[in-house]
Amino acid sequence: MRIVLGVGGGIAAYKSASLLRLFTEAGHNVSVIPTEASTRFVGVATWEALSGNPVSSSVFDEVEKVNHVRLGHEADLIVVAPATADLLARAASGQANDLLTNTLLMARGPVLFAPAMHTEMWAHPATRANVQTLRTRGSLVMEPGVGRLTGKDSGAGRLPDPEDIFAAAMAAVNPLPAVPESAPGPLSGKTVTITAGGTREPLDPVRFLGNRSSGKQGAALAQAALDAGAHVRFIAAHMDVPAPGGVELIRVETALELRDAVHAAAPESDVLIMAAAVADFRPDSLSDTKIKKRDDGADPVITLIRNPDILAEAVQHRAANGGPARPALIVGFAAETGDGSADVLDYGRQKLLRKGCDLLVLNRVGTSLVFGQDSTEVTLLSPQDSETAPPATYTGTKSDVARRIIARVEQEFQAVPAVS
Repeated sequence: MRIVLGVGGGIAAYKSASLLRLFTEAGHNVSVIPTEASTRFVGVATWEALSGNPVSSSVFDEVEKVNHVRLGHEADLIVVAPATADLLARAASGQANDLLTNTLLMARGPVLFAPAMHTEMWAHPATRANVQTLRTRGSLVMEPGVGRLTGKDSGAGRLPDPEDIFAAAMAAVNPLPAVPESAPGPLSGKTVTITAGGTREPLDPVRFLGNRSSGKQGAALAQAALDAGAHVRFIAAHMDVPAPGGVELIRVETALELRDAVHAAAPESDVLIMAAAVADFRPDSLSDTKIKKRDDGADPVITLIRNPDILAEAVQHRAANGGPARPALIVGFAAETGDGSADVLDYGRQKLLRKGCDLLVLNRVGTSLVFGQDSTEVTLLSPQDSETAPPATYTGTKSDVARRIIARVEQEFQAVPAVS
């Protein structure tokens, strides 16, 4: 396949070298078109060495080949990574002031943009309008990752991982078959946002506080929601398994990054399923250098502070919205162990009441239980549970249980008022 890789002028340009490697190792012929600004971050020689093709950003090089027309016509796919705010604006307005924007105007195949910029730039109304314009015209614009940006800032705007861009690019040229209109899924036309995996809270550049979550249950839920016809926005922390193909993937690392991603996605979602294992605490400070063992044998003292309760915040934000409730259905997850004061079910019921969500999926966790396993047992708690209608318990593989949970979501969703 002939691919054009456009490289915008952002610090994330160096990551596109890994993306180029993924394309070439998969056997594709890649022509790299950097913007002139991007060559201040990664030089032309790097792109030529990795692609095996000549590289230029000017329409006046190799004029006899009419590159500004030929490259777009011949490309089976055009991927722009990173797509800066400036580049998205120029593409949306149809400018043709360099080789890359000329090539975009001549494109006959799919075009995929992978944005990377500062959070405020991504959230700016002008950028949002440009993204909407490009999507309306048929271009694919990925959601940026949420994480560490230039300097010490963090938020939405991080370039998606090269592996995720590669997967989105392959899906663009080999789309999944559409669900026939005569047989729509029960969640067709609905957006389901699912969080998955375990957050990691950095201590220093090497170490972090984490948990045992593998992301298997979240991935299974995403696949079940896709099978039900939903558009799935998948917010993934650390996972041991890949995200299902066909989801809108957003990568995060820490609890605060996941919080930002959830707050951004929730108002545009019909259902929110909080399956991620979110750290309750994080270090109160991050060391810029690796914490060393002290010669005097003294142990380091690490002070932890509480992370925000993302599930409870999502419920509170929905109640304070003032308009139609979105998400219409919020599903929480609880991993619990019993103790001398109460059993797992008691703690689950307390958490359901405290969080205020519509459903709570309760897991009994422990050694060789739930985390990393292929099978599971969950109890699905609802505020409507009673002695005559006790909570349902599902046992089986995580895929089997995911289908049961999504079926319950479908059932519950039918009972809530329609939202617009």
